[in-house]
Amino acid sequence: MPTAVGPGNTIAVTVSGTGIHNQPMVSVTICTPGSGAATNCSTIPNVIVDTASFGLRLVRSAIPTTTFNALTAETDQTSGLPLAECALFGSGYAWGSVHLADVALSGETAQSVPIHVIGDSALTVSAPTECQVGRQLATTADLGANGILGIGVSPTDCGTACATTALSQYYYTNAGTATSVPVSGQITNPVTLFGQDSNGVILEMAQVSDSGSATAHGTLVFGIDTQTNNALSGTGATLIGTDANGDFTSSYNGATLRTTFFDSGSTVLFFPDLSIPIDSSSGYYIPTVTVGRTSTLAATSPASVTLGFNIANGTTLNASGNNAFNNLGIYLSRQFDFGMPFFYGRHVYYGISGKASTGGGTGPYVAYVSS
Repeated sequence: MPTAVGPGNTIAVTVSGTGIHNQPMVSVTICTPGSGAATNCSTIPNVIVDTASFGLRLVRSAIPTTTFNALTAETDQTSGLPLAECALFGSGYAWGSVHLADVALSGETAQSVPIHVIGDSALTVSAPTECQVGRQLATTADLGANGILGIGVSPTDCGTACATTALSQYYYTNAGTATSVPVSGQITNPVTLFGQDSNGVILEMAQVSDSGSATAHGTLVFGIDTQTNNALSGTGATLIGTDANGDFTSSYNGATLRTTFFDSGSTVLFFPDLSIPIDSSSGYYIPTVTVGRTSTLAATSPASVTLGFNIANGTTLNASGNNAFNNLGIYLSRQFDFGMPFFYGRHVYYGISGKASTGGGTGPYVAYVSS
C-alpha cells in the first residue's frame, strides 16, 4: 500500500477520468522565484508525474496571469535574448519559453527553478524543424493535463552536453537559434533542489482490478533513506543501476533490449511481441484471453530478476469506461517501456545521479518492491 499522505515529504497521486487513461496526477505550486514559495503563488492541478523525463513543464494557459508575470524569463548567456526550449516525448514535441519559478510540492520547496512554459504565446517563432517530431503538445487538450513533472534520475534535461555545445532539439533563443546553456540554467528536476530529501523519489501506487478501475491512488514520496517513511535500505527491493537517462538492459523473448526503463509517463506497457494479436489501427495488444509474459532484468541486486506481467485485450479494456489498467500493452520494437501498468501494486524508487542513499548507493539507479 502507498505511504499515507500527510508528512511534508509526501503528496497525493491520483489517476482518474482526464480523457487519457493511466495518467498519474499531482498538484504543483509555483511562485515568484527567490520568494521561498511565498509570493504570487498558484497551485496547478492535474500535472502528470513522469519518471522518465526531467524538469517541470507547464502549459501557459494553465498558469494564472498574475503568477506568470511574476516569473523571471531566463536569457541566453551570449545574445541576451530570452531562452526557449524543445522537449521531445513519445507522444510529440513541446515548444516553449524558459522561466525561473519557486516550486512547492507539499512541504518541499525548490527555489529559482528553471521551468519550461509550453505553448507560450509570447514565443512567436515556430518550433525549429528538428524539433517538430510527431504532433505538437501545446495545450491542456494535447497533453490531457496541465503539465508534466519530470522527476526521473537526471538532475537536468540535458546536462554537460548542452552546456558546451548548441545541440539541436534542446535550447534556442526566442529567435529560433540553437544555443548552449549552463547546467544551472537548464530545465531542472526540482527534487534536486529540495533540502534533505533531494536524493530521489518513490512513486507508490495501490493495485487496481485486472478489469480496470475507475480511479487509482498513490503517493509520491520525496527522498530515499532520509526519513522513516522513505526507506530503501532493508526493504529487500530489487535494485538496478541505470544510465543517466534511467535506462537499463532486459531480455525478452530471446532478444536483448538495452533501452528498458520504468516510465510512469507512459500509459501502457510498450514492448515487442508478435505472438500476441495486435489491433492494426491502435497498436494495442488484443489477445482473446489475458496472457502472461515474463521479462528478465539485468539488475544490481540480485544479479538478474524475472518480472512477470499480464496483457489483456486493449479494445475491451478501453471500452470499459475505466481509467486505470494494470495489463494494457502496445507493440513497440527494440525497447521495453514499463509504463504505468507496471506501477500498480509497487513502490518504485528513483535514485538521482550523483546523489547517494544508504540502500541504493550513488545514483543513477531504480529499484522496486512489489506487493
